[in-house]
Amino acid sequence: MKAIRYSQYGSPDVLELVTLDDPVAGPNEVRVRLKAAGVSPIDAKLRSGALQPHFSLTFPKIPGRDGVGVIDQIGEGVAGFSIGDEVCVAADPTRSGTYAEAIVCASTRVVKKPPDLSTAQAAALLQPGVSAWISMCRTAMLSEGMSVLIHGGAGAVGGQMIQLARHLGLDVTTTCRAENIDYVLGLGAHRAVAYDRDDFGLLGHVDVVFDLIGGETHARSYQVLKAGGQLVYLTAMPFENQAEKYGVTVTRAMISDAPEALHAVAQLAVEGVLIPAVMSTLPLAAAADAHRQFEAGHVSRGRMVLNMEAGG
Repeated sequence: MKAIRYSQYGSPDVLELVTLDDPVAGPNEVRVRLKAAGVSPIDAKLRSGALQPHFSLTFPKIPGRDGVGVIDQIGEGVAGFSIGDEVCVAADPTRSGTYAEAIVCASTRVVKKPPDLSTAQAAALLQPGVSAWISMCRTAMLSEGMSVLIHGGAGAVGGQMIQLARHLGLDVTTTCRAENIDYVLGLGAHRAVAYDRDDFGLLGHVDVVFDLIGGETHARSYQVLKAGGQLVYLTAMPFENQAEKYGVTVTRAMISDAPEALHAVAQLAVEGVLIPAVMSTLPLAAAADAHRQFEAGHVSRGRMVLNMEAGG
């Protein structure tokens, strides 16, 4: 099989296209013949070495968290799947990833592909969707009619948060680049603030802020919250916790690939609630270029996707 891998931390230049033997499914595992893989920020951060304090990698490493394909081998002890099933994959970040023509992973890391999603959309579903679902359905204390502010609504996670928030009956404001205002309104936001043009700090009386950015954005978010409001954050740039000063709660969303979360996200996609956004697709061999585009800030809407079936 063809795969992308790297043997040391570094720039996108460390990514190389190689030919490897197909992996073999062991007990409680399935092998998925992959059609596409989503390019996630964590892929680039792992490759650069930025996450060394949190993840211990074994080299050489095949990157990739999200993928979609067809099961072509089933290990002993696996139930609920058949050869030929189309599935979405949430790969373990410390093991072989989805930038390859095949992957072996625990059967608990795959879910049936929602039939109405395209191949590219399905490759961009799980990691962003799980981040949105755990933040909103397992971390924040939400009820219908609450007001929420979602930072970075045009991104893959923020976009699925907007869709899920509308589904939950919330009043949704989001921040994004000025060029993406119409895009996030199309996703379902009631209003949008262009962070490169306007000051979201002028907002007020928000019940919950979802912070996907950290740093200065986090610091300025306290002033828009109601007394007793909630600030839910995902791991991002460092910040100072000022919960006591402002009389609010600050909670980290603990994201994991729990089967409950994977199946919940897949079901929401089946119901048409979550529709992942794909900015562009590239052939597998162009993985380094995809990482360069991400690191240059050129990926402002949804995900880039690597297509195993494309030439190159």
